[in-house]
Amino acid sequence: MTTQVLTDLAQKFTTDGFATVGELVSPGELAVYRDIYDRFLSGAIEAGDKRSDLGSHVPRKNGIRENITQIMWPSALHPPLRELPLHHKALAVARELIGADAELDFDMMIHKDPHTAVPTPWHQDAAYWIDMPDHRAVSIWVALDDADVDNGCMWYVRGSHEQPLRPHRPTSDGKNIECDCSEDEPGATAVPLRAGEAVAHSGFTLHYSRGNTTDGTRRAYILNYRPAAMIRHERAQGADHGLNENVRQVRNSDAVED
Repeated sequence: MTTQVLTDLAQKFTTDGFATVGELVSPGELAVYRDIYDRFLSGAIEAGDKRSDLGSHVPRKNGIRENITQIMWPSALHPPLRELPLHHKALAVARELIGADAELDFDMMIHKDPHTAVPTPWHQDAAYWIDMPDHRAVSIWVALDDADVDNGCMWYVRGSHEQPLRPHRPTSDGKNIECDCSEDEPGATAVPLRAGEAVAHSGFTLHYSRGNTTDGTRRAYILNYRPAAMIRHERAQGADHGLNENVRQVRNSDAVED
């Protein structure tokens, strides 16, 4: 990316709380990432307790294993991922957006099978996180398939990162969290992407995605970055986003319902 493109990207990210990044996985690299991804989904690469259902509050149908498959820490489970181009490219983008001290905090895969039709609940990522003195964080959401409104592209509420965290509550089965929001919220914006493209969002930006109602799959790979000092701060308190702990609840005191 040129200096001007990076400057424009950083400005949009700062103003809106999200920004499309463009291509981070080339057409020639997509097959490699999809192969690794599908090996996780099939169980050929074992995920153990790092695999869960982000849509477990909705009854499963048609014998599917998960409504929304979430696999935390794929790069820890399969270290060769760290040496492929995406991690290097995403780190460079993160440092442009939140500062030169950014490092990878965690990564994850979120997958939507055809016709599962279960939305990812509205939430702000920071509600999952412990309180931190430095709020800088960016998630880089990478589409490994074309992502549109009907199969589950991301939706964001423009400017919501500048507002206080909304109250969050556990989903009906107590395994994830959600907050009140809708597509009718002022500033709510769908962000379709082509396979290989990415969108970056702040940890405080409201977001969700519709369920997949199409015949195709929707594979997404997400990489989260924050300042190295804040990663040390988290780890000192035992917070590692599922690497050794298993916490999927409201942890930020600003997001606790009264």
